Amino acid sequence: MQTIGIIGAGAWGTALATAARRAGPKVILQAHEAEVAESINTVRENTAFLAGVRLDDGIRATTNMAEAIDADAVLLVAPAQFLRSACETAKPHWKPGTPAIICAKGIEQYTFKLMSDVVSEVLGDAAPIAVLSGPTFAIEVARDMPTALTLACADEKLGQSLCETLSSRCFRTYYSNDVIGAQLGGAVKNVMAIACGIVEGRAMGDNARAALVTRGLAEIARLGSVLGADEHTLMGLSGLGDLTLTCNAMQSRNFSLGVQLGQGRKLSDILAERKAVTEGVFTAAAVTELARRKQVDMPICLAVDGVLNHGVDLDAIITGLLSRPLNVE
Repeated sequence: MQTIGIIGAGAWGTALATAARRAGPKVILQAHEAEVAESINTVRENTAFLAGVRLDDGIRATTNMAEAIDADAVLLVAPAQFLRSACETAKPHWKPGTPAIICAKGIEQYTFKLMSDVVSEVLGDAAPIAVLSGPTFAIEVARDMPTALTLACADEKLGQSLCETLSSRCFRTYYSNDVIGAQLGGAVKNVMAIACGIVEGRAMGDNARAALVTRGLAEIARLGSVLGADEHTLMGLSGLGDLTLTCNAMQSRNFSLGVQLGQGRKLSDILAERKAVTEGVFTAAAVTELARRKQVDMPICLAVDGVLNHGVDLDAIITGLLSRPLNVE
């Protein structure tokens, strides 16, 4: 593969552009904002979303969707709630057989669907689907710091080819055939990270956060079992790995949002100060409804959704979680 297209020029899309370029292919990066594309092409830096990282001359930005998807494979890095519209824009220009590598982490609001279902609905058989997910902070990938991810694809030959195309010395991709599991861990961990941030903001201690991460993983596994995910995937990079990273670092937008909520700030005020999307805010409602429909018990997700979207008092939520029955683990 000689050229990689990337839809979405936020911090993560730009970081993935640096990783793909280090692996060899030229990169065409689609930006929604004209000023972002101009900044990348003229000063070789995404000053709006990933300042301080010089971009290789082999990375070119454009606002033209058709240009970005004229590639051997396309990474879909638009935020989860905008992925459907991005694919609809791309559809008339999509070359049949071009792989679509989903890098967005979330569950679609109102339809409660995983990103692979959304992409399949829009692009159909024209786009073989893969998922790239794992414990990653954009700035560390951009600075070529060691990173390991899962690349999931039902077609093993294609999946292995994509792994070889994207991997470099410090950017390691490991093949899996579990497309559902690779997505589920990355989506729900954002909700768990908000919960862990609340614990941090409330100064409830490391014991509480460790318990929350552990019970959060159990919730993800319960939902995964119903949806057909492989439990081993959820114990790997795109499951436990991503959960561990996101629930323990202020670099995480979801964790830092939870910290501010725990300190008593209003959600609307926090979001008003942010340029980038905090995916867990949207996924909390979607995963809670999905769990209800599938009759899966997910009390932490339900609690986070209550705080974010239904005005439930934070102290009442904490009391409710601490009052749950002492069942067998």
